[in-house]
Amino acid sequence: MHLGRDVTLYICARLGMVAAVTAALVLVNVPMLVALAVGVVVALPISMFVFRGLRVRVARGLEERQGARRAEREKLRAQLRGEAG
Repeated sequence: MHLGRDVTLYICARLGMVAAVTAALVLVNVPMLVALAVGVVVALPISMFVFRGLRVRVARGLEERQGARRAEREKLRAQLRGEAG
């Protein structure tokens, strides 16, 4: 399980998308602050489709981690109740 790596890649990919959109707008003489704001707004929905595979891997990893934590919590609760397990 490489959840940390996948989350880091996804964050970097989304930030890269914002940077690319912002740079493209700055090249056509849009003010930097406006270009950055538009870049953030435009890159969010685009990255949902472009980075779908990576997003699914991150979601799957989070689900696995949550399932493991839930199982461990139930095991500890059972031990506190005095049940064998």
